[in-house]
Amino acid sequence: MIGTSGTSTGEAVAALLLVGALGACTSGPPAEPEPAPPPNIVYVLADDLGYGEVGVYGQEIIETPNIDALARGGMRFTDHYSGSPVCAPSRGVIMTGLHTGHAWIRGNDEMGDRGDVWDFAKMAADPNLEGQRPLPAGTRTLGRLLQEAGYATGFVGKWGLGGPLTEGIPNEQGFDFFFGYNCQRQAHTYFPVHLWKNREKVPLDNEMVPPNTPLQEGADPNDPQSYSRYWLTEYAPDLMLEEALRFIQQNRDRPFFLDFASPIPHVPLQAPERWVKHYQEKLGPEEPYTGTSYFPNRTPRATYAAMVSTLDEQVGRILEKLDELGLRERTLVVFTSDNGPTYAGGADSAFFDSARPFRSDSGRGKGSVYEGGIRVPMIASWPGRIAPGTTTDHVSAFWDVLPTLCEIGGGTVPDDIDGISFAPVLLGKAEGQSRHEFLYWEFPSYGGQQAVRLGKWKGVRRNMFDGNMTVELYDLESDREEDDVSAEHPEIVARIEAIMEREHTPSEIERFRFGVLGEK
Repeated sequence: MIGTSGTSTGEAVAALLLVGALGACTSGPPAEPEPAPPPNIVYVLADDLGYGEVGVYGQEIIETPNIDALARGGMRFTDHYSGSPVCAPSRGVIMTGLHTGHAWIRGNDEMGDRGDVWDFAKMAADPNLEGQRPLPAGTRTLGRLLQEAGYATGFVGKWGLGGPLTEGIPNEQGFDFFFGYNCQRQAHTYFPVHLWKNREKVPLDNEMVPPNTPLQEGADPNDPQSYSRYWLTEYAPDLMLEEALRFIQQNRDRPFFLDFASPIPHVPLQAPERWVKHYQEKLGPEEPYTGTSYFPNRTPRATYAAMVSTLDEQVGRILEKLDELGLRERTLVVFTSDNGPTYAGGADSAFFDSARPFRSDSGRGKGSVYEGGIRVPMIASWPGRIAPGTTTDHVSAFWDVLPTLCEIGGGTVPDDIDGISFAPVLLGKAEGQSRHEFLYWEFPSYGGQQAVRLGKWKGVRRNMFDGNMTVELYDLESDREEDDVSAEHPEIVARIEAIMEREHTPSEIERFRFGVLGEK
């Protein structure tokens, strides 16, 4: 069986021919046909892409023709949620199938006790300063479970779950191949001085220009030349795309799982000139961004739109490669985002209505457990298996990804996880689909937050570190988290409070603890 023994397609065909030949020479019953091989899986994870920043989710300015076509050929989820409102914990939830009340990684943890982890020159010289808190050795990850099921596993893009000299690196967490940013801080520039290929540091032909480098004194903010220092030689997203395409090419004869975790459109604002010019012409003159968060940019709106279209173009390139190799009908492609849109570094989520129909301003988008911070686009396409042009309101979250992909890929689905496979919905068997009674999030940062979705109800606690235990309540069927109706529905609030208490387990990591919940 191809999914478990690693047998090549050619060998499997030869085996079937041999069985047929032997059957012709004997009088016994015909041999059972070999089961179909498991599908290839390509999981595309955008970074900080808002629910409303894709055409099929209502975006009216930014052009995403390839992602839109993916949706027309597959299934669009309207109620899919990220694992967390920021990067590392959200990615950890995908890997483990555990929500943040049970997960090891519950927030971004830069582990500053190692030294000056924000000094890019020091990081370039000392890999011990790179990376975030690692997943423990032996963690049962999505990569490991699919690897055990016979898949070639590759991770290309931004990791963020363990520095390059720790047990948390992708190659120790179930991935045969890794290329990209090991460290999330390094991804704060698209022109780093190095990336990582497996355990090897790969130097790049880029000058060291650390994030937060301001315009030179006296520079004209309206002169394009004033920004030349922010566009260098080797653009990391291009390098990562080429490695992803190479991984597909090299593993075309066996089932593969590719996690393509693009850093786009997370700021800084750095995008290919041809796309920037396209949107400069489309949007017209605009005010330069001259702030010191990330990098200044002469046309920030045009550049942000250009970044999203660059990501869309890369999705198109991956689909073209699958078509070229005759793999499209044997490949499940999933597209989503790790959390909601940002409001920093010159990004203008209000202009693009990035979390439409929800708010995405500071405190409502990235970093918040409101819908704008955690409801994300999700599209799944598998020609011949997923009905084209379908939309589902099945409520799902990142902790459901592990059981779903393991079920589809023939991997073992652990019993002690929070996720529920949504494979029946994908394959048109929704009548057999199990459903969550609730979804739960906690986020030990940005003031301390908890959230629960219970049917049409959404409960939110915020500013918990200040001692606030009040639960706001919203009816998502009639409201976009603007009208707190907790006073009218105390019985619903009580149910949500009980879930918040039950689903939170104390973290072993001090940084992720909630003192207000009795943790020390």
